[in-house]
Amino acid sequence: MAKWTWTCSHRSSSGRAGPRQSRPDLGIDEQVRLLEFFRLQNDEGPCLGCFRTGTPVIVPDPTREIARWPRFVTAARRSGFGAVQALPMLLRDETVGALNLFRATPGPFDLAATPLAQALADVATISLLQQRSSRRSTVLNEQLRTVLNSRVLIEQAKGKLSERQSIDMEQAFTALRGYARSHNRRLSDVARVFIDGSEPLPGLGA
Repeated sequence: MAKWTWTCSHRSSSGRAGPRQSRPDLGIDEQVRLLEFFRLQNDEGPCLGCFRTGTPVIVPDPTREIARWPRFVTAARRSGFGAVQALPMLLRDETVGALNLFRATPGPFDLAATPLAQALADVATISLLQQRSSRRSTVLNEQLRTVLNSRVLIEQAKGKLSERQSIDMEQAFTALRGYARSHNRRLSDVARVFIDGSEPLPGLGA
């Protein structure tokens, strides 16, 4: 994300650039992080408007918006930003974020460069979605692994209890589940303790 916004700032001559998501630490330098922090904390600024409406917000001179965004304008001025342009990051009809372009001096942005900036915002959107997809896939794999490991432990505990008490597997499972429920513990934890014998489990013969 930082690489793309830096390229965007270079090609559009905007001076500095920073992406807007739900976190303030994704800017390319400390000044952008500080500005995003103020904007998020005070719930105001062009990036928030862009995110809510899904349309670009161009502010050639933030000082003219002091009545609308007092804290944002103050923070922008202190951070050395004279103009800001917010571009939507769109997924079909859904706005998933916004890309901020900052410039040190006030004045209009080059309209000819806006389509390029929007294209880079679209690329950033794709990158963001791929990252989300990868994260969700990782979480799902971890969840499946946990479920599988728990299932293996439970099956081993069922076999051990079945052999020890000369009962069938269904009865062993019922006994393990009943113990877990009555003691407010997870079944997999009870199974693990029963297998390794790390603590006594009255009623289960361990």
